[in-house]
Amino acid sequence: MSDGSSKPNVLICGGVNTYSRALAAYLVPLEGEPLVSHLRIVDKYSVAPATTYLGAEFPKVLAKPQVDYKQANLTVPSIVQSVFDPPEGQGPYDYVFDLTGEVRHDRTEMILVNTTCNVARMLGQEAAKRKVKAYVRVTLPFYETTSKGTHDEKDDPKPDGTIGTWWHETLRMLAAIEDLNLVILRVGFVYGPYVEFGDITSAITVGSVYGYLQKPMKSVWSPGKNPTNTLHVEDLAAAAWASAAWMASLGRKEADSLAGEKIIFHNDKSKVSQIEGMPPHDKKLIAPLFNLVDDSNSTLLSVGQTVTSFFNTTFEFFNLGERTMYKFMEDAVEDINEHHVGGWTQMIQHSNPPIPNTPLSAYMDKYALEKHIVAFSNTKIKEVIGYKLKRPQFNHDGIKEIVDKWKEEGSWPIL
Repeated sequence: MSDGSSKPNVLICGGVNTYSRALAAYLVPLEGEPLVSHLRIVDKYSVAPATTYLGAEFPKVLAKPQVDYKQANLTVPSIVQSVFDPPEGQGPYDYVFDLTGEVRHDRTEMILVNTTCNVARMLGQEAAKRKVKAYVRVTLPFYETTSKGTHDEKDDPKPDGTIGTWWHETLRMLAAIEDLNLVILRVGFVYGPYVEFGDITSAITVGSVYGYLQKPMKSVWSPGKNPTNTLHVEDLAAAAWASAAWMASLGRKEADSLAGEKIIFHNDKSKVSQIEGMPPHDKKLIAPLFNLVDDSNSTLLSVGQTVTSFFNTTFEFFNLGERTMYKFMEDAVEDINEHHVGGWTQMIQHSNPPIPNTPLSAYMDKYALEKHIVAFSNTKIKEVIGYKLKRPQFNHDGIKEIVDKWKEEGSWPIL
């Protein structure tokens, strides 16, 4: 490893607005030995002053001597090259964790191509050129599986909408880079301390409002199976680390033979000639791929019940007439949100001590209110990499830890 030390040098790209903060805190913990010799985090956000939510812990991680933060625009090729140049006195980067990619669903196709596919492709090419020992790509659950059974890595879930199509295309682009020591982690719905992004955080915030109003929280969807598999952010971090070490010990060829899966084309064939670096639609592409979810087998119902029971209320479903009405009304989104947002505002106003600002919102956009079915089997990562989950269940303890940390930093109302 770098510099004759036994610990690798690590580069984290993107994801400061999602999960990179938790990954950094895992690699360079506030207490105890760091797992790395040197860590660089690169993203478009400024951290001082902060232009995105950072949480109470991340600035302390950034202050550690092992950590270097670079604010940079990774859509620019020369900048991508420069972030791979380590600081003076440090050896080259051994592991790269790629958490880049646009997470907003209202973005145009060209923005998604530019900020998701092109960024990851340039990072992957540079990592291959620099002979990085492991390149771990975290791909978010922008897929729709069927609700029957759990799906292993051989299954081919359908990318969900424009965002899913281009996040999936990114995997093909990376898989096509020769000599890239690529591992793909396909995660479930991530939650955990300081994670203000995503459906589970939204459910926790909204659940607290219904507890406060002493009303049941109701779903627009029928109480069918509706799997929404969950994952604690600490497991995302620890499994990413385990995957990097696994890849570094094998190299791509052997990793492909042990864990390679076909990355199947799910796009418009005419795009191949239009988008730079897009592999031909019929090119057979293989890369090591692992699903990463906890053991809860979470569903819409189980998440709803776990959250609402924590806040001393219940999770119920609208009747068929109400459900039908809500699904066809465009303004239903505003109608549903009126309760959440009004209640959350009241909670914030009545908090003692007061809350000057919070990254949390009880507003659920159209996407958050839609049904998303994600049912992944986690058997392969346990068997092939030997990964053991640290937080196997989505439960009250997990919610309590999240709410307590937000209360402590002044982001959550104390009533």
